[in-house]
Amino acid sequence: MTGARPGPSANLAGVLGRFHRREGCVIRPTSRATQTTLGRTITLSGRGAHGGRSARVTLAPACADAGIQFSVAGVEIPAHWPCVDATQLRTQIAAQGACVSTVEHLLAALAGLGVDNALIDVEGGEIPAMDGSAADFVDAVDEAGVIDLAAPRRYLRVTRSVRVADGAGWAEVRPADSGLHLDVEIAFDGRIGRQRRALALTPQTFRREIARARSFGFLRDAQRLWREGLALGASLDNTVVLDGETVLNPHGLRFPDEFVRHKMLDVVGDLALAGAPIIGAFRSYRGGHRLNLALLEAMAREGAAERCEIRPSMEAPAALDASLS
Repeated sequence: MTGARPGPSANLAGVLGRFHRREGCVIRPTSRATQTTLGRTITLSGRGAHGGRSARVTLAPACADAGIQFSVAGVEIPAHWPCVDATQLRTQIAAQGACVSTVEHLLAALAGLGVDNALIDVEGGEIPAMDGSAADFVDAVDEAGVIDLAAPRRYLRVTRSVRVADGAGWAEVRPADSGLHLDVEIAFDGRIGRQRRALALTPQTFRREIARARSFGFLRDAQRLWREGLALGASLDNTVVLDGETVLNPHGLRFPDEFVRHKMLDVVGDLALAGAPIIGAFRSYRGGHRLNLALLEAMAREGAAERCEIRPSMEAPAALDASLS
C-alpha cells in the first residue's frame, strides 16, 4: 500500500457539500489551521471482536483532502456516515459489496489525535480489537508521527441545535464557540448504574481520559450474541465482562467510570464519520452507535452545520486542554 495518492478526494468534498458552505466564518484561534497526516506507514494485527477472525490493518500517509479512506480487497470505502450499513454493537461501513466492521476505535484515535488524512488497508474484514480500547491505535499514531500538510483544515461548525431520539435514549448537538465538547451519560442496571462525563476534546484529554477505556459487555448476553454472529472474538483480553455485580477481568477496571468513558470513545469515533472535525457541543443520554449516526444524518438533512476553513497562514496556538468533568 502506497503512502499517498495524487489529487484531492471527491468523497470528502461530496459529503461536506451536504452542509452549508461558508469559507469566511469565524473560528477561534484555538482550532488547528492545517491538515495533517501520518509520518509513515505502520501495521497492527490482532483478532476481530465480532467476527473472531485474524485481522490486520495498515495505516499509511495520505495527501491533503484525501480524508480517511479504508481499502478492502481493492475496494475503497471513505470514512463517511453515508457508508455506514450496521450499528449493532459496532459501526460498520461498506461500499461496492465490501465492508469493514468495528471502525469506531481506530477512527476515534485518529480524530482524537488530530489526524485528517490516512489510507487504511484492512485484511480480515474487521479492525483488530486489540485490548478493546483505542490505546494501541494511539501508540501506533505516536510511533508513525503526525505531520502538517500545506492545506487549510476544514471544519463543520454547528449553527443550530439538532436532536434525535430512540425510546428513552437521545443525542443532540448544539453550537459552540470552538472545538468539540462532549457530555455523555449512560444508565444501566446493577454495577454500572448511571454515569456521566463531560470534557472538551483535545489530544491531551483524549489520551488521558478516553483512549484506554475498554469495550464492555454482560455475560448473560453472550449466548444470544454468538447466535447473532456477534462478539465471536470477545474475551477478557479485549472486553470488560460483567457477571451480575462482578467484573470478571482479573485486574478489574482502569477507571471507576470506565463504562461511560468507553461510550465517549465510541462517540468520538462515530462523529469522525462527519467527514471533518465538528465545532459544536454534543450531549447524549443512553446513546449508542445508531443514535450517533442518526445525529450526523439529521445534521446534514437539516443543514445544521456550515463548512469552515482556517488558512495555513493564520497562527493557531495549541488547543486549550480543559476538562469540564
